[in-house]
Amino acid sequence: MFSPNSLLSFRLLLPLLLLFVSCFHGVYSAKSSSPPAKIGKGYRLISFEETPDGGFLGLLQVKAKNKIYGPDIPLLQLYVKHETQDRLRVHITDAEKKRWEVPYNLLPREQPPVSKQTIGRSRKVPLAVTDDELSGPELMLSYTADPFSFAVKRKSNGQTLFNSSSAGSGSFGEMVFKDQYLEISTQLPKDASLYGLGENTQPHGIKLYPNDPYTLYTTDVSAINLNTDLYGSHPVYMDLRNVNGEPSAHGVLLLNSNGMDVFYTGNSLTYKVIGGVFDFYFFSGPTPLGVVDQYTSFIGRPAPMPYWALGFHQCRWGYHNLSVVEDVVENYQKAKIPLDVIWNDDDHMDGHKDFTLNPTNYPRPKLLAFLDKIHSIGMKYIVIIDPGIGVNSSYGVYQRGLANDVFIKYDGEPYLAQVWPGAVNFPDFLNPKTVEWWGDEIRRFHELVPVDGLWIDMNEASNFCSGKCTIPKGKQCPSGTGPGWICCLDCKNITKTRWDDPPYKINASGLQVPIGFKTIATSAVHYNGVLEYDAHSLYGFSQSIATHKALQGLEGKRPFILSRSTYVGSGKYAAHWTGDNKGTWEDLKYSITTVLNFGIFGVPMVGADICGFYPAPTEELCNRWIEVGAFYPFSRDHANYYSPRQELYQWATVAKSAQNALGMRYKLLPYLYTLNFEAHISGAPIARPLFFSFPAYKECYGLSTQFLIGSSLMVSPVLEQGKTEVKALFPPGSWYSVFDMTQKIVSKGQYVTLDAPLHVVNVHLYQNTILPMQRGGMISKEARMTPFTLIVTFPAGAKEGQAKGTLYLDNDELPEMKLGNGYSTFVTLYANLNQSSVKVWSDVQEGKFALEKGWIIEKVTVLGLGGSGDTSSLEINGSPVSPDAASDIQLSSTEQKHLLDVEDEEDKQKSLMVEVSGLKIPVGKNFAMSWKIGVF
Repeated sequence: MFSPNSLLSFRLLLPLLLLFVSCFHGVYSAKSSSPPAKIGKGYRLISFEETPDGGFLGLLQVKAKNKIYGPDIPLLQLYVKHETQDRLRVHITDAEKKRWEVPYNLLPREQPPVSKQTIGRSRKVPLAVTDDELSGPELMLSYTADPFSFAVKRKSNGQTLFNSSSAGSGSFGEMVFKDQYLEISTQLPKDASLYGLGENTQPHGIKLYPNDPYTLYTTDVSAINLNTDLYGSHPVYMDLRNVNGEPSAHGVLLLNSNGMDVFYTGNSLTYKVIGGVFDFYFFSGPTPLGVVDQYTSFIGRPAPMPYWALGFHQCRWGYHNLSVVEDVVENYQKAKIPLDVIWNDDDHMDGHKDFTLNPTNYPRPKLLAFLDKIHSIGMKYIVIIDPGIGVNSSYGVYQRGLANDVFIKYDGEPYLAQVWPGAVNFPDFLNPKTVEWWGDEIRRFHELVPVDGLWIDMNEASNFCSGKCTIPKGKQCPSGTGPGWICCLDCKNITKTRWDDPPYKINASGLQVPIGFKTIATSAVHYNGVLEYDAHSLYGFSQSIATHKALQGLEGKRPFILSRSTYVGSGKYAAHWTGDNKGTWEDLKYSITTVLNFGIFGVPMVGADICGFYPAPTEELCNRWIEVGAFYPFSRDHANYYSPRQELYQWATVAKSAQNALGMRYKLLPYLYTLNFEAHISGAPIARPLFFSFPAYKECYGLSTQFLIGSSLMVSPVLEQGKTEVKALFPPGSWYSVFDMTQKIVSKGQYVTLDAPLHVVNVHLYQNTILPMQRGGMISKEARMTPFTLIVTFPAGAKEGQAKGTLYLDNDELPEMKLGNGYSTFVTLYANLNQSSVKVWSDVQEGKFALEKGWIIEKVTVLGLGGSGDTSSLEINGSPVSPDAASDIQLSSTEQKHLLDVEDEEDKQKSLMVEVSGLKIPVGKNFAMSWKIGVF
C-alpha cells in the first residue's frame, strides 16, 4: 500500500523534518561512504578451551578502555564451532551479562554454552594464549591472541575468506564491543564480487558497489529511494571469486537484528552495529547454489507455494466497490489474458480496520457470491492486513486484543501510533498470547470471508507519527479529508532514553533520521521486557510466523502469505514483493536486481509491482514491464490509489504483450512449480543471476539486466525506452529461443544484438536441458491438466551429448511439499545423443499420483541435432512405431537458423529440430523412446 514515506514530496520534505527532530537525535557520526574511524586497541584472548560439544570457548579482555560511543564491555566470551561440514560459527558476547540476540524460538539454532571461567578483579597477568588454528572439513579458523583477530580460510585452495585483523590495513581498526556500538571488519581481495546486504534499491546493479551506503534497518521508505535501508534486513552477503579460472563462492551471515551500517570499500568491509552480539556464520559453498543451500539449511527452507500462486495476480489500491473487482475479472477474461488471483487492498475494509468488511461497498452476501463464482473456476482471492489495530471501543478485534494484553507497551500502556484507521496499537508478535489472539482473529475473519491468502503490509512497522502520542480531544483524527498519512495525534519527541537517542547514529532512511522516526518508539517494550530497539527489524518476520501458523491451522491447506517486511528466515513463511516502486524505466531495471537479491536471501517467491506502483506508467513501459514481470517468480500488477488504472487490458498493445509473455509463463508453469519444489528442498532461487549457472564466466558477475529462471532459461528483456532490439550477453554454448525453437545462438561468450519489437521478449533455453511444458491456458487450474511437451536441448550440431531435467507434481493444497505421502510424483528426465541415435527416457518416483491425474506427454521436441533430416527406427518402450498417415504419432524435422553470424566452420554446422508428436505417454510411468538420425 501507498505509505507516507512513499511520496516523492515527502522524500523532499525529509531534510526539513530532520531540522525539527535533530534536537533529540544528535549529529550523525559520519557519512555512510566515508572510511570508518579507528576506535580503541581491541581485545586480547586470555583463555581458550575445548567444550564437550566439540566447540571452543574463550575469554577476551579489553586492552584499553575508551568512552567513544559508551564504555567498552571489559570481558567477552568467544565461542567457535564447526556446526556442519560446510558451516562455521563464531559467536562473541558479553561474558558476564546476557545480551540481546535474535530469539532462538524465532530462528531455531544451537545455543552457545556459558563459560564457567571467570577472571578475578585482582588478576594482573593474563593467561598465556598462543596463536593457533581450528580446522574443520573445509573451513579453517585461525586466530591471533593479541590484539585478538580471527581469519576464516578455505582448506581446499588456501583462500582467506574473512580476516578481522587490522594489521597493515589503513581502512579499519580493531574489534570494538560496547553496549550500543559493535564494530568488526574484514579484509577483502580486490577481485572479490560481493552480493547481498539488503534490502535496498541498488542503482549500480546486483554487485555491491564500493562506497555505496549499506544500512540495514527495516523502514517504510519507498523502493524508489536509492541506497536506502528499505523494508527488510538481511545482513548476509555472498562472495564470489575467480582465481586463475577457478571460481569459488562463500557466504557470510551476521545474525544480528539491531540497526547497522556496513561500509564496503572494495578491499574491506566494516560492520557498525548498535546492539546485540557478533554471531557470524560462514558457509563454504563453493558454488553459488551451494552457498544458498547451506544458508537456507540453517535459516529455514523456503515455503512451498500453492500452484495457483505461480499464476498471474491483479491488485490495485482503489477498487472502490465490489462491482469494480467483478469488472476487472471479467475484462481479463474478455481480453484473453491469464489471471489466477484477484486482490483487494484496504478498499474492502470498514474504516480501514483489519478483519472487517465495508457493508456498503463490499456487502458480505454479494462478496460471498462473487467468491463462489471465482472459486468454482479455480481463481483465488487475497486481501491486505496491516498490523496496526484501530483503537475503537466498538471494534471487537481491538477489544479482544486489549483483553488479552497483546499490544506493545510504552510506560505500561499500549503504545499509541497512527496508521490508516487513525489511532492504533501494534500487536506484539513476540508474545505467545498475541500469536494465539492473531490466529483467532484470522479464523474469525476467514469465517466471514473465505480468503485464499493474506497480504501483510506496513509491518516494518510503519507509523504516520513519531514519539509519544495521545489522541487529541475535541477534533476528529483522522479528519476524513485530505491525505490519510498526515499525523493528527498529539505527539511529543522522546528524548529521555539512550534507546531513542543512541550514541552512534546509523544512516536510517538514507538521511540519518532518528531510528524511532515514523515507526514504533525504540524505547517501547515487548513481551518479557524486550526493547523495540533490539527487536525492531524482526517485526515483520514475527508477524509472518504468526500468520503462517494461523493459516495452516485453518483448513490444513498450504498457506500463501505476502509480506513487505522481511528478515533472515522470512522465506520459510512468506513471499515478498519489492514495495512501492515507480513507473519509470529506471525502476523496471532496478526490480531485476532486487528480485535476484531475494533469491540469495532465501526468499525465492518475489516480484515487483508490474508497471510500477505510481505514478502512471507510459503505455510503452507497461508493455516492456509485463515482458519482465511475466518471468518474476511472483507476478502481480499493482497500482496506487492516485494513479490511473493500469490493468493489462487498459491498452490494446499491452494486452497483446501480456498474452504473449503470460501465455509463455502459463506454458512454463510445470517448470516453475518444479523450481518451487527445488527451492523448498535446497533453497535454490527460482530467479537467478547468470553467475549461478556460469560461475567461471567472469563477464556475467555484474550482469543485472538479464536473469535466469532455474539453471538454464534466460530472460533478456528490453529495459530502455524506444528500443526495438536488446544487446544480450550469451555465456558460451548453444541457446534456443523458446518462442521460436528453430532459432539458435551458438556463443563463444559474447554479446548478441537481438530483435525485440514491442510485443517480443527474448527467452532462450541452454543446451543439455530437458524442459517440461504444457499447453498453457487462462488459469493455472486448467493449464496444469493439459498434456505435456518435453523440450530437449543438445549442443548445436554435436554428435554426442546428454540432457537432463526434472518434473515435480503434487496436490498443491497439502501443507507439506514432499514425496512419499501418496499425493506427489517426481520424474527425472534424461536424454542421450550418441553418433546416429537419440534416446529420451524417464525415471519416475511415486508415480501413482500422476497416473491418477491422467497426465500424459503428447510431444517430445529435440533441438540441436546434427546430421541430415532423415529419421528412422522409432521405438517407444522397446516396441517399434511406424509414424505414417494412419498413425497418430508423427515424426518431423526442421532445420534451425543461426541468429548469429559465425565464422568458424565448426559453428556453422547444420542442426535440426526434431519433433515426435501424437504421443500418449503416461507421465507416471517410466518410458523410453529412441530413434535413429541420418548422417551426412
